[in-house]
Amino acid sequence: HNESHPTTYAQKGREAQQPAAMNEAEVDRQINQMVQFIKQEAEEKANEIRVAAEEEFNIEKLQMVESEKQKIRKEFERKESQVEVKKKIEYSTQLNTMRLKVLAARDDAIQGMLAESRLSLTTISSSPQYGALLVDLLIQGAQKLQVKAAVVRCRALDVKMVKAAMSEAESSVAGLKLTLDVHVNLPPPPESTREGASCVGGVYVISMDGKIICDQSLDARLSVAFERNQPEIRATIFGTNPNLMVKTAKAF
Repeated sequence: HNESHPTTYAQKGREAQQPAAMNEAEVDRQINQMVQFIKQEAEEKANEIRVAAEEEFNIEKLQMVESEKQKIRKEFERKESQVEVKKKIEYSTQLNTMRLKVLAARDDAIQGMLAESRLSLTTISSSPQYGALLVDLLIQGAQKLQVKAAVVRCRALDVKMVKAAMSEAESSVAGLKLTLDVHVNLPPPPESTREGASCVGGVYVISMDGKIICDQSLDARLSVAFERNQPEIRATIFGTNPNLMVKTAKAF
């Protein structure tokens, strides 16, 4: 039986090497597969990391951009608010300036009228009614002082007429004693060529001790009448304006 199927040692060696070669190829194939798998996994992981990093970068970039936008908006709103406040302040300042200019112009006009009125009073001292007016001023001054004896001061040019008025006043009021001030006179009438104090007429009625002076000059009477009627005067000339406050002085 052994003789019909002879087997040499060389054949047995080849048969023993075949499985080993096949195993080695399988191992290489498996190793290559593992390497490819690991490379693929690594590439996928790297790609995931890259995508995640890009997403995180984009999110952070958007957040930074939005944050900067917010800062710019707030800064713009702050500056816009400052501009609005500045505009309002400037408008209010201009409005107040214009109001003051209007008030100043009106005051100038009123003072001009007062000056013209005062100038027109200069003719009263030369009128026939001036003597009777002096008598009334003397009596009224004594009544305001609530005295029966007083000193009278007048302009130098009115001395003669004032003396006559003093006599008449004393005759009209029982017990009234008036004394002419011969040391001091009221200022002279106003003149365009002369500056300084002036008086358009009337008298001062002074207490005997000289401590109280009742100004009964025509200048003072004009001022009192002007102050009392200033609201009506302004309303007549300029019309009523609730936004413009007019201060009026109380007359004595």
